[in-house]
Amino acid sequence: MSQTVLVTGASSGIGRATARLLAERGFTVFGTARKPESAQSQGVTMVALDVRSDESVRACVEGIVAKAGRLDVLVNNAGYAMMGAAEETSVEEAKSQFETNFFGIVRMVNAVLPGMRAAGAGKIINISSLAGNTAIPFSAFYSATKFAVEGYSESLWHEVRPFGVSVSLVEPGFVNTPIGEASPIAARPVAAYDATRKRMLAKFGQSLAAGIPAEQVARSVLQIVESKEPGLRYRVGARGTWLPRLRNVVPWKVYAAGVRKTFAV
Repeated sequence: MSQTVLVTGASSGIGRATARLLAERGFTVFGTARKPESAQSQGVTMVALDVRSDESVRACVEGIVAKAGRLDVLVNNAGYAMMGAAEETSVEEAKSQFETNFFGIVRMVNAVLPGMRAAGAGKIINISSLAGNTAIPFSAFYSATKFAVEGYSESLWHEVRPFGVSVSLVEPGFVNTPIGEASPIAARPVAAYDATRKRMLAKFGQSLAAGIPAEQVARSVLQIVESKEPGLRYRVGARGTWLPRLRNVVPWKVYAAGVRKTFAV
């Protein structure tokens, strides 16, 4: 019997690549988008979901279980980046970032866990980022959400393991997706940051353009889905793999200088 997989944020980028690859491999795949009618994907059943809404999350998961009979794998991918200096970002903007990138994952996990515990099996895969290990300048709250996802997932790994449920983090470096183009800029710019922010945004765009393809991240997700005993962390791409190791062995001043150079700050 084919496993049923739910991929959030499947209208573009990593989510779309993941949903398509899993569908090609014979899994029953449901992808989500806030406007599913405009995000149809071959072999994937698209459903409506707003991860910021308890009611939307409940309706989505209940609808999928009603159609498929069960849900074996949850891939939490929905999210967005917020650009701008920390000082430029309002508390409301920061809260909005957390509502989607962090609490969206929490809502989804809480919705699927009762069924997975009852079945004695299930996989939860949270798409994190190198930004959950190395904070990105002028992206403080995006980085903060990814650090939060890392800590939450690690705790969750311990808690649900006795029920036969696994938790895995996928941690890519720069990925060539539209996330940069879709990133809102903090609404109250401070002139003192203008020159540095402009340089950083230009470098960020270049890094994304030179990033790994979304399909490479999708292959890591497939590896987890097909694994009998998946691990907690899967680092994807050369930069995503060696930078966390480097951080552990070089002095902070040396590492920080490399980060500033990467982002021209």
